[in-house]
Amino acid sequence: SQLTATKAGRHVVREKGTYLILRELHRWEREPDVLAACEKLIQVLIGDEPGAGMENLLEVKVPEEVEQQLQRLDREEEERWRREREERQEARGSMPGPEEPSR
Repeated sequence: SQLTATKAGRHVVREKGTYLILRELHRWEREPDVLAACEKLIQVLIGDEPGAGMENLLEVKVPEEVEQQLQRLDREEEERWRREREERQEARGSMPGPEEPSR
């Protein structure tokens, strides 16, 4: 995500066809943390370019209440991924899972 913090970085990542690679990775990846990172990067790549004054997202001042809300949403997302991972692990333990794709 650091590569997409600047307008120039986002341009390079889009130009290299990263979206197509991430889209395919997202279909096969089973690790929740990697899936979450893919989804966030895909959102950046397919989203509209931020407006003037937001060329470098690392320098944007975020209001404290918005930052707190985003942190809360991140925690909720992490908790959801953790629960889903545990459910998958329990399901694999009770029945055979699908064959893992080769890498």
